[in-house]
Amino acid sequence: MGTTDYGAAVTEIVRQWEGVEVLPHRFGGVEFRVSKREIGHVHVGNVVDLLVPVRMRRDLVAAGRAAAHRTLPHSGWISFRIRSEHDVPAVVELLRLNYERLCGNTLKPAMHPVLGRASLLADRSIDDLPA
Repeated sequence: MGTTDYGAAVTEIVRQWEGVEVLPHRFGGVEFRVSKREIGHVHVGNVVDLLVPVRMRRDLVAAGRAAAHRTLPHSGWISFRIRSEHDVPAVVELLRLNYERLCGNTLKPAMHPVLGRASLLADRSIDDLPA
């Protein structure tokens, strides 16, 4: 019995994101890059690997959203085996999380309206913030 290529479904979604390049991966399958940095890659056999900060890896593995990488379990690499079409949204969410991180979208200072205008939280002391 053949294996369904769920990686193709993931690839079709991710390739539509702004600035994403889809390239052959050196160990087979395809990899996704943005600004010359790897978002993650899909191996033949429906395993998706992503490199994230170790702290993020710990949180994602502890929450059951990903598994530690099979050969580099103590690094920042995580893996997700796509077993059915129902897993596709979860793995796309992980790839999107890493895409946003690599694009810098999660590193922007939070904006907060203070005294009737938008201010950077970093520009305010704790006493200036509304309760």
